[in-house]
Amino acid sequence: MKLSIIIPVYNEAETVVQIVERVQNVELDGVEKEIIVVNDGSTDGTDTVLNTLVARWSNPFKVVHHERNRGKGAAIRTALEHVTGDVVITQDADLEYNPQEYPRLLAPFADPAVQVVYGSRNLRTNPRSSLSFYWGGLLLSWLANLLYGSHITDEPTGYKLFRADLVRSLDLESNGFEFCPEATSKVLLRGIEIHEVPISYQPRAFREGKKINWRDGIRAIWTLFKYRFQRQNH
Repeated sequence: MKLSIIIPVYNEAETVVQIVERVQNVELDGVEKEIIVVNDGSTDGTDTVLNTLVARWSNPFKVVHHERNRGKGAAIRTALEHVTGDVVITQDADLEYNPQEYPRLLAPFADPAVQVVYGSRNLRTNPRSSLSFYWGGLLLSWLANLLYGSHITDEPTGYKLFRADLVRSLDLESNGFEFCPEATSKVLLRGIEIHEVPISYQPRAFREGKKINWRDGIRAIWTLFKYRFQRQNH
């Protein structure tokens, strides 16, 4: 198996080296890794930091730059153009998620029938960034289950894994954080089960650079409704 790790980055000069090193240090028996970082128009020197990293590793490590900030979804869509792996995982650059959990997240893919795996922060005890984020995440999960007949516990998780052929076929459109509900909606509309694996979580505060906000929550709710009730061509 080959794992493609997509890391969208926006103004993460202080953490991007650490997250790339953590990903590089993950040992996966029998699994090849490629890392694709998309610098989404950063203005804090992230581009310079990334360019210095390219020469440090011999295994596949690619950096793509957006000239302007376009959003997480746009960065993921750009990265997908460069994916050569069998399974794709999204990895945030803010150190909230631990790459050492890749083996656990990949384990379900030993079954060829498994197409999608989400890492759930709610299947084990974790610290919470705030009550509003915690309850907002539960609301999105509940709404997805209500609209699509699923049973997921953490719809907005940052750890989403897909068979590469599947995620490419979803015709993703979102530019921002609504990538998550769009991908969830399109997977569930196809009747594909989303498997969940418990993960750890170390939230950071807005003062530490957290970017998602309540407006993104409203967009996420709208996105779940939009794809549920619009005509699907696939």
